[in-house]
Amino acid sequence: MDPLTALLIAISAFLLGSIPTGYLVARSKGVDIRQHGSGNIGATNVFRTLGKPLGILVFLIDALKGFVAVWLALRFGGSSAWPGIIAAVAVIAGHNYTPWLGFKGGKGIATSAGVLLALMPWAVLIIATVWFIVFPISRYVSLASICAAAALPLAVGGLWFAGCGGNAPLLGFSLVISALAIWRHRSNMGRLRNGTEPRIERKIPT
Repeated sequence: MDPLTALLIAISAFLLGSIPTGYLVARSKGVDIRQHGSGNIGATNVFRTLGKPLGILVFLIDALKGFVAVWLALRFGGSSAWPGIIAAVAVIAGHNYTPWLGFKGGKGIATSAGVLLALMPWAVLIIATVWFIVFPISRYVSLASICAAAALPLAVGGLWFAGCGGNAPLLGFSLVISALAIWRHRSNMGRLRNGTEPRIERKIPT
């Protein structure tokens, strides 16, 4: 892959990722999501502030950004894994540090899920299983997301070792985005330690 192609992929993916979905959806309802809850523009804060349907909508659109960026890069960038990896890093960076909101964006979980679905669908199944085990037990979205992020390199390495896909570049990429996702949750980790992180409580029938 030539440097110009790599640059075009990176710029295009970054701009796609930078679309601040949560902010725009909340603004359509007359709400500046940055002034509510955690102040984050991601799906979890939209879910807590504006309700489940809009939270799910934001999650799906943010995931679609990641999937489309990587799918297009793999489709038109050549036969190696590198175009997809470049697009993946760029689209997540665009989402996390959108220039349209002063380089303050989401935490990249939904966009990373879309990226991984395009690159490593079996790894998505594994980390989704981790998320759906941790969340019902803890009722903390952040804790479930952190555990899923930490499980990603293990899932990719395990699949590669078992001969079910994966390679060294994908394992390296999984380490990078795992570390980035955990780093973006550092404020949540502080609140988890202090016991001040908001839970998604179960609704008890009346």
